[in-house]
Amino acid sequence: MERKSEDYHHDHSDENRKKGPPPKIVKKFEIDSIQILDDKGKTHDGATVPAISDESLKQAYEQMKFLRLFDTKAVSLQRQGRMGAYSEFKGQEAIQVGIAMAMKKEDWLFPTYRDSAAIIARGVPPEYLLRYWSGDEEGQNFPEGVNVFPIAIPVASQIPHAVGGAWALKYKGEDAISLVTIGDGGTSKADFYEGMNLAGVFNLPVVCIIQNNQYAISLPREYQTHTATLAQKGLAFGIEAMQVDGNDLLGVYFVLSRAVEKARRGDGPTLIEAITYRLGHHTTATGDEPYRSEAEIERWKHRDPLERLRMFLEQKGIWSQSYESDVDQQVKQRMDEAVRNFESFPKPRPEDMFRYTYSQEPPKLKSQEESLLGRQPEAQAAG
Repeated sequence: MERKSEDYHHDHSDENRKKGPPPKIVKKFEIDSIQILDDKGKTHDGATVPAISDESLKQAYEQMKFLRLFDTKAVSLQRQGRMGAYSEFKGQEAIQVGIAMAMKKEDWLFPTYRDSAAIIARGVPPEYLLRYWSGDEEGQNFPEGVNVFPIAIPVASQIPHAVGGAWALKYKGEDAISLVTIGDGGTSKADFYEGMNLAGVFNLPVVCIIQNNQYAISLPREYQTHTATLAQKGLAFGIEAMQVDGNDLLGVYFVLSRAVEKARRGDGPTLIEAITYRLGHHTTATGDEPYRSEAEIERWKHRDPLERLRMFLEQKGIWSQSYESDVDQQVKQRMDEAVRNFESFPKPRPEDMFRYTYSQEPPKLKSQEESLLGRQPEAQAAG
C-alpha cells in the first residue's frame, strides 16, 4: 500500500515548536584552549607557567635543536639514496619533546610514523630511527628499558594498541600510563572511536594527543570534519578534552603533565588536541605544491616552536649567541656520530622481509622466499 506524505509528515515550523514544552538541557560542554607562550616567546598575563628549571629548559631547547637537524639530515640522506622514504616532523618538535618531558621512564609511548622526534627524546638512539627508515626492521629493536611501542604505519591502528596496553597496566596494578599520538586525519578512523570509547568506559590510564598539523596527507582539516575542534570528539567518549597551542612547549608540557598524572592517579583518560603545522612534506615521496601555498607555509614559519622557545630563553637571560654556537656544534657532532653508527650497521638481507610477519611462516610465503633466493621449493624439486 502506498503511504501518503501526511502519514509521516511533521511540522517543524518555529510557530509549532513554540507550542511545545521548553527543552531540557541535559549537559553543557566547553573546550578550553591553552597557550602560555605567544608567537614572540612572551608569557601571557595571568598564565600558569609550569615549574621547569632553567637547566631543563635549556636541555629541551638543545633537544629540539638536535631534532630539527635530525629531520633535515634524514631528508638529505633520502635524497642522496642513502635512506628510504621518510616522514618529516619539522614544526612539531614542541609537541614531541613535551611528550618526553611529561612522561616517566615506566610509561609507554605508542607512536605514529611522524614521531621520530618523540621516540628519540624518549631515549632511543637516533641511528636506530635512520636504520628503520632505511627499510631495516632491526631499527625498531629498541634498547631494553626504553618503553616505546613499534611505529604504527597504518593510520590510527596505534590507538587500540595503546588502550589495550593501558588496560593491561591497570589490570596488573602498575604505576604507569600509555601515551598515544595521532594525526588530525586519524581521528576520522574507526580505530580512534572504538579505542577511545573503551578508554572512557573502563577509565583507563591513557593520554591521547592529536597532532593537528592541518593536513591529512593533502586533505585540509576543514574537509575532514565539521566539528569546531577535534578535541570535542572526546566529549562523545565521556572523557576530559582540551586544546593547546602545539607550538608552545610550555603549554604542551603543562597540559600533558597534568593529563599524565591524572591518568596515573586512576582518574581516567584525556584527549588533547595540539594545534601545529607540518612545515615539511607529508613524506619524502610526496610534494606540497598541489594543495599548499608558499604564503601559508610562510605564515606558519613565524610560529616556529623552536624560535619561540629561543626567544623565551633569551628573555629569561639564559640564551646568548655564544651559547647558540656551542649548541650548534654539539648537535652537529651528535648527528655526525649518529650517521656513522647508522652506516656501520650490517645491511639487511632480502630474505629478512619474511622474518617479521608471522611466528610460523606459511607455506606460500616460504615458497616465495625460496624463489627469491633461487632455490626450488621441496615439493617442486621432488616432482
